[in-house]
Amino acid sequence: MAVTCNKTLIDIFSDRNSVHNIKVRDKSDQDFLFNLLLELDLDVWNYGEPLRQNASVMVTPENRQKFLEAIDGRNLEHNVHIDDVAKYLEDVDNQHLQRNARDDEKKIFEKYPRHAEVDEYLEYIANQYPAIATIVNAGNSFEGRPMKYLKISTTNFADNTKPIYFMEAMLHAREWATTPVALYSIHRLVENVTTEDQDLLNNIDWIILPIANPDGYEYTHTDQRLWRKTRSINPTSDCIGVDGNRNFDANFNTVGVSQNPCSDVYPGWVAFSEVETRIVRDIMLEYLDRMEIFMDIHSFGSYILFPNGDGTLPPTAPQLHQVGCAMGAAIDTVKLPQAIYYRVANAGQLLYPTSGDSTDYGQIIGIPFPYTLELPNFGGGFIVPEELIEQTNMESWLGIAATARLARIYYRAKLNLNN
Repeated sequence: MAVTCNKTLIDIFSDRNSVHNIKVRDKSDQDFLFNLLLELDLDVWNYGEPLRQNASVMVTPENRQKFLEAIDGRNLEHNVHIDDVAKYLEDVDNQHLQRNARDDEKKIFEKYPRHAEVDEYLEYIANQYPAIATIVNAGNSFEGRPMKYLKISTTNFADNTKPIYFMEAMLHAREWATTPVALYSIHRLVENVTTEDQDLLNNIDWIILPIANPDGYEYTHTDQRLWRKTRSINPTSDCIGVDGNRNFDANFNTVGVSQNPCSDVYPGWVAFSEVETRIVRDIMLEYLDRMEIFMDIHSFGSYILFPNGDGTLPPTAPQLHQVGCAMGAAIDTVKLPQAIYYRVANAGQLLYPTSGDSTDYGQIIGIPFPYTLELPNFGGGFIVPEELIEQTNMESWLGIAATARLARIYYRAKLNLNN
């Protein structure tokens, strides 16, 4: 969706945007929708998968006629999924307000906390469990919000025989379901370590960054719920922000992006223009010698995706597929009936071509297992009801644990080979 600068929430509510489901028959239909995204500057919620799940596209009144003419001209089956997005979001907000009285009873990973609440939780964990948890302020976002992460280790990151697992969430601001997964992972590693998960704490070091785009995330709470980008000022346009997951120095600004600074897939004027992506990059580089997994958590689609975004396969594709399949299998054993099974694949081949994304950058600099985890598709798009957070956290943690154990096996084998 083309984002008009300085647009208020009331203005957006009056637009009567709608979401349409489209049945994709083959890869050419996916490619068609991808090209339509760039042509009409659409907001594609889900590119769909042939015979498996429909594509979902949000359109404005201004581009609706051209959109419908285009998909009818291709003879694609479609239907209206959400007639009025603003009304839908208002209904969700009203439901949330009705539950507010019970919010104090919820743990932080059972709801959608604000940035300040997440900071407080990270500080609490570091203060209560200093033997295993260390908080790091990696710097401030564009608007000055601290970007803090936790280092979790029984050996203070001093044991070189332990691999490092780097998990980050909320690179795209509207994907609220991602941060609770990161917070729940902290909870399971520090506050509530079960006997069967003790190995994950003892044998692996963890870095967890719960909010990689704090400015955008706060903006989704105060102004525009479906905002995706950062909130930086563009030196060449009045339009605000950059798609953080197109801003990494990996085949930058080549495919899967728009040159329109108002677009949701605008990559920025230069790689790492955003302080937020530079912070993620610097964490990767600082711990690169032991970083075995980088997990970039997004929502939604029920996918586990690995490089490269342009559809080419790295030499380690078989290993990436194996570890990804272990994750998908662990999640699928406990998924809800209405959620589809996870698909593990190369990102560019399964969905659409991209450039400048974080996992491709991880691959380029030498992280053995970089993944994008797309959380479950429950049918509501980016709006995941709070009552489904517990399920999302639980099943995602099982998948995260599976990848951690397998990656450690690979890491130990590499150490033995080098010794």
